[in-house]
Amino acid sequence: MTSRLRRILASLATLLVAAHAHAFEAGWMQIQTAGATPDAPTTTVALYYPTMAASRAIAMGPFALDVAIGGKPIDKVKALILLSHGISGTESGHSVLAQALARNGYLVAALRHPGDNWQDRSLMGKGPERYFDERPRQASRVIDGILADPAWKARIATDSQGPLVGALGHSAGGYTVLALAGARPDLSRMRKHCQAEASEDPIFCSLGRSGEATPPSPVATRSLKDERVRAIVAMAPTGVLLTAESLAAVRSATMIYEAELDRFLVPRFHAEWVASNLPAANLHRVPNAWHFAFMDTPNMPIPSHDGDVAANPPGFDRAAFLKQLAVEIAAFFDKALL
Repeated sequence: MTSRLRRILASLATLLVAAHAHAFEAGWMQIQTAGATPDAPTTTVALYYPTMAASRAIAMGPFALDVAIGGKPIDKVKALILLSHGISGTESGHSVLAQALARNGYLVAALRHPGDNWQDRSLMGKGPERYFDERPRQASRVIDGILADPAWKARIATDSQGPLVGALGHSAGGYTVLALAGARPDLSRMRKHCQAEASEDPIFCSLGRSGEATPPSPVATRSLKDERVRAIVAMAPTGVLLTAESLAAVRSATMIYEAELDRFLVPRFHAEWVASNLPAANLHRVPNAWHFAFMDTPNMPIPSHDGDVAANPPGFDRAAFLKQLAVEIAAFFDKALL
């Protein structure tokens, strides 16, 4: 075979891969999954999934989606990806990534964390012990609900271990997916950190100040691991309260992102602490990025403890970054799960 023929065949293969990657549109529908008890409120979940139906631009609050609402799902998806938003966030805040994964063949379940979303912030008021314990449990219950639904379970690819499941999270959602992978919180670490480093990590420590007087307890340190979750991506995760021993024992495939200029969760205390203790660290530093670089850009100012969620450092192109991030995350899940 000549070198020219090899180049032609390689180019054809690349075109075929690209065509397959864009063969689907992103469908969207909203479902409700059961709460912790039969009488507990249900959890709102946005499902993004591959469909052949045509998509269109739709505004959902401050975010713009490009989806086919209610479009018929394809018969088989690569895997289920649980998506966990950050503190006081929304299930629509990472739609660019969710849509890209759906177009790549994944079913993405983006939950609205009960008690920790833009409409309801009551979970944080119940104290850090309850907050860090409940968030991963909420995510696991969403996985329970989807895998119990025959219509969706039948579509999710399986192997000898069962359905293929991954998880993706930002900020407190990054903590959430790390906990699903087996990392354990210890509130005494948070308390000691904020006693010593409050001036260096001021936003996190102001949010967690109520935990400074909270003694460690068995509830806060027991495992929240979900054995079904085989691969995770944690973007700018809350990490300082996770123990080194539990991080070292994580066996799920992991990819960690840090925003270089993150002031909300200073990387050396959070993302870098996590990555330095994982058995197979896969740390990606995003240059010139603030904490909210991993979220869609809202069409209006949204205040936060670190300024406007829509703002970027001078010279940072969030749209271009999210496009590249979507490619990287899809490739990671392809390698880790398929």
